[in-house]
Amino acid sequence: MTDERSPSIPPRGTDRRTRRLIVLIALIAVAPIVLAWGAYHYWPRNARTNYGELLTTAPMPRITGERIGGTSAAFDTDALRGRWLVLYASGGGCDSHCEQALYATRQARTLQNAERNRVLRIWLVTDSAQPSAQIAGEHPDLEIARVSPASVTKLPRGSAAIYLVDPLGNLVLAWPVEPDIKALAHDLSHLLRASQIG
Repeated sequence: MTDERSPSIPPRGTDRRTRRLIVLIALIAVAPIVLAWGAYHYWPRNARTNYGELLTTAPMPRITGERIGGTSAAFDTDALRGRWLVLYASGGGCDSHCEQALYATRQARTLQNAERNRVLRIWLVTDSAQPSAQIAGEHPDLEIARVSPASVTKLPRGSAAIYLVDPLGNLVLAWPVEPDIKALAHDLSHLLRASQIG
């Protein structure tokens, strides 16, 4: 007597489940590639990583005037090349916006630690008002110069921004006059790390 055993045939439901499982595994494997391709081609990208507004590379217009402080002497931005400059312009009365801008630039410079000496902060006073001794005392590293209001209008945003000038004398960034201190400091750190000059 021959023992002929027919091969076992899986139930139809099991076959469908197996196919679905294979399709699901294939989708899981392919999904990241499809999502990455779609994100690369269709997702809106913002290449900007800086907080300040990147300015068109151009030499900073020359600004001259008179230093205010311990030693009155001629002031000339062309003589300051070789260092990073943080410029702010306002009246000598220094209202709350001015105080905030000066404080922010001081803190951002301080956060650079050993690199802070590469950065020079400059306050351009655009009127005849005398800055208070208190302001000068709170900002011992601040260079203060009286300049004509017309000279500040040559800057891209006039007195409505804080500017960063590179050691070659080019305008680099314009920050808001009420800046985020950490974001401003981050911009400075990034540029100081990336640059071997100044």
